Amino acid sequence: MPIRILIVDDHRLFRAGLKTLLSPDSNFEIVGEATSGDEALSIAHDAQPDVVLMDMGMPGMDGLETTRRMLQDLPQVKILIMTMHEDSELVRECVRAGAKGYIIKRAAESELVDAIYAVWRGIIYIHPALVSSLVAPPVKTSPKPPGEVEPLSAREIEVLRLIVKGYTNRQISGALNISIRTVETHRSNLMDKLNLHSRVELVRYAAEHNLN
Repeated sequence: MPIRILIVDDHRLFRAGLKTLLSPDSNFEIVGEATSGDEALSIAHDAQPDVVLMDMGMPGMDGLETTRRMLQDLPQVKILIMTMHEDSELVRECVRAGAKGYIIKRAAESELVDAIYAVWRGIIYIHPALVSSLVAPPVKTSPKPPGEVEPLSAREIEVLRLIVKGYTNRQISGALNISIRTVETHRSNLMDKLNLHSRVELVRYAAEHNLN
């Protein structure tokens, strides 16, 4: 029987590319497409996929939270996270949430196919460039005490809120009508001011300070 696959991504062209890649292979069957976390949960209950290709950066409920919720009801599903974020702490968060794989969207087509087979068999698959993040001890960081934090500007708070929603730098650029380089500068300033070093830490900080 073919491996039943649910594609979860809010970009139509990316979903179309995955279908073009996977559909001709008789070992794969695309049983559904979802554009949001809520839609993914609904379709997964009906379609009962073997493997879910899960985008991390969806507006609203991101891929990490969707993974947690999906596995609560469908623990047999194997989830492969697909993202642009090469963030070692995010890899750890995804594995803790129950995902069986983490692959970068720029990966070669052959690597995606290998990753799907691996997670379907129950083997954890991590993009090779990030494997070391699972064996190296996590870097202990903590936000600066409130009295030592330089106040965030209104624009930095806007950027932070979009980061929390899972927006990529390009998406933030479009949403705020600023250049990608400016987004990168704001993101770097946020990290420096708060003494944080990953998107996961920014998300946690935003939740603790009601900035999400």
